[in-house]
Amino acid sequence: MNLFCFAPLIVALLDAPPVPDLPKSFDLTAVDEYIAGQVKTKGFVGLSVAVMRDGKIVFVKAYGQRSVEKDLPAESDTSFAVGSVTKQFTCACVFLLAEQGKLSIDDPVAKYYPNLTRAKDITLRDLMNHTSGYPDYYPLDFVDRRMMKAISIDALLKEYAGGKLDFEPGSRFSYSNTGYILLGGIVEKVSSESFGKFLEARLLKPLKMDHSRFGSSAGLPSVATGYTSFALGDPESARPEADGWIDAAGGLWASASDLLQWDLALTSGKVLKPESYKVMTTPRVLTSGKVSDYACGLQIASMDGDTVLQHTGGVSGFVSANTFLPRARSGIVVLSNTEHVSTSKLRGDLFRLLLKDIQAQEVPPVPKVAGVGPKEAVLGLIKEMTEGKVDRTKLGEEYSVYLTDERVKAAGTRLKALGEPEKVEVRGTYERGGMEVATVILSYKKGTVRASLYRTPDGKIQQLLYYAE
Repeated sequence: MNLFCFAPLIVALLDAPPVPDLPKSFDLTAVDEYIAGQVKTKGFVGLSVAVMRDGKIVFVKAYGQRSVEKDLPAESDTSFAVGSVTKQFTCACVFLLAEQGKLSIDDPVAKYYPNLTRAKDITLRDLMNHTSGYPDYYPLDFVDRRMMKAISIDALLKEYAGGKLDFEPGSRFSYSNTGYILLGGIVEKVSSESFGKFLEARLLKPLKMDHSRFGSSAGLPSVATGYTSFALGDPESARPEADGWIDAAGGLWASASDLLQWDLALTSGKVLKPESYKVMTTPRVLTSGKVSDYACGLQIASMDGDTVLQHTGGVSGFVSANTFLPRARSGIVVLSNTEHVSTSKLRGDLFRLLLKDIQAQEVPPVPKVAGVGPKEAVLGLIKEMTEGKVDRTKLGEEYSVYLTDERVKAAGTRLKALGEPEKVEVRGTYERGGMEVATVILSYKKGTVRASLYRTPDGKIQQLLYYAE
């Protein structure tokens, strides 16, 4: 191995500034500073981030450059190629035609493309769910020689949906762009217009997605150039896929705020009828009985009890991520024209921070309790028990009955034997039954005790129980 060829790379990594810490709360100023630090530290060429809270875009900002060669900055309305985020739009087009009675999602592929493999056994639903068994024509993460030459939809489908299946239809989930090219062709056959025209007329224009286009970025006011790099080298302009290779599987251009407008419209009933939306967002049950985490153009995730709709995308020079929490009408979109720098941690950390903030605001407030704090209340009652005399005016009626003189005497002896705690820590408080509930950890030389304290707003102790840790 020639170590010298890696020397500049190693030096660059050692000289990189420290990665900024994630903010402790979803404060937009702190979030802005965090993203800016990430862009500088990780080496993004350009990045665009938009945040929606309760149906309103509260943050949209771009960082870095949309074009290195022309020295143009990324702007808040810059459009990026969003890759496979396109797939949810493709599925919506299929559902719109189904609502018009022009097709059914359970139609066999044979109704539209009779010469494809197992066309009578594979349905449109299978294509949308990635359960068809058709091999993926684009499993790699670079533009290979095939994709440097334009291809027609018929030629692509003959090659990749006309041979052997990867598995029995409906038995497995396996991501396949081939199925979405096929869906785009079906939309064209049924609607009698190009997929791009149908998409723009039925979705992009009605939803006023003014910084979005399908197939080409021509006419958009601010467009990002995609960049790539090999083995951590300098960014270089990425060669795009030739015509015909991505289309309904990944041919959309959009700005970050446009995608949030789409998310809100889709999840609030402005795009599809309720029954269509339900099917579009329901994960597929495979023939084995296993449930996939993928529905129709959307991955369905559960985070801390919340259902999250999400999808990532990647085409030559670009990566994207669209993550939305329907019940809170909130989400984050992250778009980048730097395919060689991962956005996974950044977007994941930011969404979890947003989710934590939303859920924290929904938690019932902890009642304000008169008198001393939880730590002092626990230590005070322990002291009284070790001395053998408890002030029962500080106790709730039921706890006072429970805490008999016999219990006080026996507990006092055991607690006194532990000595003074070396450390006392309040691990957190929350509301339950109108009371303040606190967990207090007492660390003794001989062991650790967890105290569970319940108090009503008048300051009376309704429960103080002890557990060995």
